[in-house]
Amino acid sequence: MTTTAAASDSIVRKLSFIDRLLPVWIFAAMALGIGLGRAFPDLGARLDTVKLDTVSLPIALGLLWMMYPVLAKVRYGELGRLRSRGRLFGVSLLLNWVVGPVLMFALAWLLLPDLPHYRTGLILIGLARCIAMVLVWNMLACGSNELAAVLVALNSVFQILFYSVLGWFFITVVPGWLGAEGSAFDVSMWSIAKSVLIFLGVPLAAGALTRIGLSRLRGEEWYETKFLPRLGPTALLGLLYTIVLMFAMQGEKITRLPMDVVRISLPLLLYFIIMFASAFFLSRKLGFSYEETASLSFTAAGNNFELAIAVAVGVFGMASGEALAGVVGPLIEVPALIALVYLSLWLRRRFFPGAESTVLPRRFGGPK
Repeated sequence: MTTTAAASDSIVRKLSFIDRLLPVWIFAAMALGIGLGRAFPDLGARLDTVKLDTVSLPIALGLLWMMYPVLAKVRYGELGRLRSRGRLFGVSLLLNWVVGPVLMFALAWLLLPDLPHYRTGLILIGLARCIAMVLVWNMLACGSNELAAVLVALNSVFQILFYSVLGWFFITVVPGWLGAEGSAFDVSMWSIAKSVLIFLGVPLAAGALTRIGLSRLRGEEWYETKFLPRLGPTALLGLLYTIVLMFAMQGEKITRLPMDVVRISLPLLLYFIIMFASAFFLSRKLGFSYEETASLSFTAAGNNFELAIAVAVGVFGMASGEALAGVVGPLIEVPALIALVYLSLWLRRRFFPGAESTVLPRRFGGPK
């Protein structure tokens, strides 16, 4: 077996059984939701009987739960290391909070000019920076785990501060500059901020308190090696539960308009490729190490689909096109980011030969 084949096989094996088959679980949840929608046509009305803000309580519980385990993983204490690596973090902020949102906005308007609901859903995805699976992709690509943890913590804080402002700006202000007032959504900044505060702020506070409290009570090693491996997989249950309910309400639309799903997928794929390539070659040009380059690249390319789904449901409704675009996101991201892991390792051999000789044996089972 060649080195490339061995590395590729190891990448798949390093993913947990659940993560490895994530697209399968999402497809299964979609199918189950469609079946439930056909069996119980009045399910949507039943779900709306009790609400949390504008979201039905059963759905809100799923949205909150899929965010909480993710945010309990974040190492918030790592934020104290920002001062010593100012240029590197400046590049990360530029990629995540300027380049990423602008690129997704451009792709959405270029490729979905006639589908404003899906276009808005993609814009919400572009604003939601990755704070979970990026740690997996970074690890598989042999990036810096320490740096990735700091970037995740940084993005978590920035999402609380700026997501609602940027959402209002890109959804209601910029379309007006393009002369599209008639098709732009009338979304107030408070509408988005309220959803962010509920569906990101609440689980963020719960996750931070969980980490601080249990780490002090049982120790950091117990928290990382015992508690998180048990808590982490339950985020997928929250995501799948939410997808089932969403597709129970959207199933008729999906089966009637399958090409819409294809059209949503195209700008997402282009986004992942362009963001990763731009971040990788910019980082290399600035002289960062391979480990730093990989961490910056995967942080820039990934997105927090849980937050995008939560905001889309909270602002536009469960059966909206915006929410459907959010659901398509993780279905495309998993295979796309796995492919980018392979690409990153190939680029390391091409541009960082020294990094390959020192890191590859340790990560992929070679001699220590």
